[in-house]
Amino acid sequence: MAMKITEECIACGVCEPECPRGAISPGDLYVIDPAKCTEDDEEIKAGKITVQYCVAVCPVNCIIKA
Repeated sequence: MAMKITEECIACGVCEPECPRGAISPGDLYVIDPAKCTEDDEEIKAGKITVQYCVAVCPVNCIIKA
């Protein structure tokens, strides 16, 4: 399940180091590479992840499902 960062991004940078796959990169707004953002339902079911790390730390809730 790929995520994306919306225009509400304030470029605070807290999401980038939280991504275990290195899918987030800086710019005017941060962006998520959908090819690297592979946290999927199978990982959730297997208990490997419970929430997308980036979503959990975003202070403005601008990270959504793509």
